[in-house]
Amino acid sequence: MNKAATIEAKRHAAKIVRRLERAYPLARCSLDHASPLELLVATVLSAQCTDRRVNQVTKELFRKYRSAADYAGAPLGELEQDIQSTGFFRNKAKNIQQCCRQLVAQYDGQVPRDLDALVKLPGIGRKTANVILGTAFGIVSGVVVDTHVSRLSRRLGLTLYEDAVKIERDLMSQLPKKQWIAFSHQMILHGRGTCVARKPKCEGCVLADVCPRVGVEA
Repeated sequence: MNKAATIEAKRHAAKIVRRLERAYPLARCSLDHASPLELLVATVLSAQCTDRRVNQVTKELFRKYRSAADYAGAPLGELEQDIQSTGFFRNKAKNIQQCCRQLVAQYDGQVPRDLDALVKLPGIGRKTANVILGTAFGIVSGVVVDTHVSRLSRRLGLTLYEDAVKIERDLMSQLPKKQWIAFSHQMILHGRGTCVARKPKCEGCVLADVCPRVGVEA
């Protein structure tokens, strides 16, 4: 991207940010949690599952498992049963347990505040690490790119890519760092309520006059 295009892209992104900030001033992570560990577990469970379902499951889960050591020492079959309704429960249970065993062994049961350390944990990718750092610790490490952020970023002309890492790179280059955390939460809310996957509600959308509607059928 040349310099002129980069300037134009930043101006376009700034317009979107201002509209979203006004529309969703209280946007926050919708996964219920009371600690970094609870957020880590909830984020792992949220893969291919709605946040509403995850919150229903973790309401009891977090009463039963209070620490990383609790997850690490639990019978795997029992943990699988506890999270079964979130889908892909065997793989999620294995990742949660292995992750917590590593937390116990290497970090005294605490969630590290470092991106490189987090992505080395079983089941923790860059998206999950960004969620944990931004929401639990207020550390700006990147832009969380979930399915909503991915879809909206292409529709809004913020990226041409479908790969999450490349989308994040584009967003990080266009947005001021101080806005990375809130921007993701705002985009997710907008994607759930207005810019939905199949039939986006373009009429009345706060971004209607600045959105190129890439890929949206007339």
